[in-house]
Amino acid sequence: MQPPEIRVRAVGEADRPMIAWLMTELWGSALQVVHQTVYRPAELPGLIAERGSRVVGLLTFRVDGTVLEVVTLNALERRAGVGTLLMEAAMAEARQRRCQEIRLTTTNDNLDALRFYQRRGLRLVALRPGAVDRARAERPEIPRIGDYGIPLRDEVDLARPV
Repeated sequence: MQPPEIRVRAVGEADRPMIAWLMTELWGSALQVVHQTVYRPAELPGLIAERGSRVVGLLTFRVDGTVLEVVTLNALERRAGVGTLLMEAAMAEARQRRCQEIRLTTTNDNLDALRFYQRRGLRLVALRPGAVDRARAERPEIPRIGDYGIPLRDEVDLARPV
């Protein structure tokens, strides 16, 4: 039997408590610190991927002028196309809002994300050495060692035209 298709929809007000819970479960806090800015993803616009009635992915974003910035992207089903569908939906959202660029930040240890984003046309555009070290002032629970045993220290920005 084929599993139900994945459907992407906009975040609604009723989703916000679930998003706060999900951020805490996945990231250890309902707050995210990116480029020295504190975000509450549960308060941001976003996109939810569902398979049947089950949430399988979440993308939150903010729009600043002509830039749609992806603040969080979580695919709860890995290698099932969830992240790709959410990024495609974010691109459509950016076009609808007449944005010229989609941008996001990840960390130096997140090799899987760096591969994922580059394969979807995003390019490395900035490096902020020590940014994660500084973010620990706001979120001391950020680990010092990240994926693959790599010290977690820096932020990397990626972007692509819409």
